[in-house]
Amino acid sequence: MKKIFLFLFPAAAVFAQEAAPSPAGGISQTLIMVGIALVFFYFILWRPEQKRRKEGEKMRAGLKKGDKVTAMGIVGRVDRIQDQTVVLRMVEGAKIEVLKAAITDVQSGSEVEVTPEA
Repeated sequence: MKKIFLFLFPAAAVFAQEAAPSPAGGISQTLIMVGIALVFFYFILWRPEQKRRKEGEKMRAGLKKGDKVTAMGIVGRVDRIQDQTVVLRMVEGAKIEVLKAAITDVQSGSEVEVTPEA
């Protein structure tokens, strides 16, 4: 099979011989590429994620009673703040307890709430 392939495509044999990796400098090239990949991942993935996480933690640390929050698509006003959880007051007085880590958006309680007129 190999002889038939080389007979039909004689240039393939030449390219196959030229493509052999040289052992000299192989490890240094590999280390350089790994270093470039780590730098790329740091600036493209890890650093922005760290910033986003710190902003979220800062936002959750500044919670106070009366703030309007969104947690997993649930919207409510902060009724009580505990160590790891927050009790939200929902529509018609219903209350629900959610984890602080689940809160994705906080609007200050001092903002004027606009109600649509029907």
